[in-house]
Amino acid sequence: MNMNGFQRIALVLTIIGAINWGLIGFFQFDLVASLFGGQDAVLSRVVYGLVGIAGLINLGLLFKASREYEREPESRPVR
Repeated sequence: MNMNGFQRIALVLTIIGAINWGLIGFFQFDLVASLFGGQDAVLSRVVYGLVGIAGLINLGLLFKASREYEREPESRPVR
């Protein structure tokens, strides 16, 4: 699967969001809020928003990957 820079940034943001949700779920610790001044801080809200947008972008990658996977066997030479 080929990813451009925009998609890679979206994937990194999604991973950051997943780690943050894991910390919230297991330890009741919101890393984003603690780094940027609380959940209501403008910068925290920007990060939360960017992570949400990144997740939507990655939905497109999910469906793109399945389409490429289905086409892959046709392009391989038969031995």
